[in-house]
Amino acid sequence: MRILGVDFGIVKIGLAITDNSLAQPLVVIKNHRETLSKIIQIIEQEGIEEIVIGVSEGKIGQKAQEYGQRLKEATGLEVFFQDETLTTKEAIAKMIEVGKKKKYRQEKEDAFAAAIILQAYLDKQNV
Repeated sequence: MRILGVDFGIVKIGLAITDNSLAQPLVVIKNHRETLSKIIQIIEQEGIEEIVIGVSEGKIGQKAQEYGQRLKEATGLEVFFQDETLTTKEAIAKMIEVGKKKKYRQEKEDAFAAAIILQAYLDKQNV
């Protein structure tokens, strides 16, 4: 099953994908008016069957849930929510561990965080 992981942010949205048991970072896109249609295009191109969105506490968590509802309405796909606490910090730490340069980390951290969110969801499903 092909699943899209989403790390929602006010400025940027990180996306990750899986079609088996391993999540992979996909892309980071700027969050603006056309973002929803861009994500829908990716969903269609990649044959996505489910969506997993990272949520945290507070206002940003509420906005992520609202965005998930918009994605569900626009695509008709099931949308699941996964705790995203500290995923960006974990993504940065892992990239440092494998020697990625700072510029690369800054450009890709949201996609890697989306992969961590998606992997946590996958791991929970396989328990």
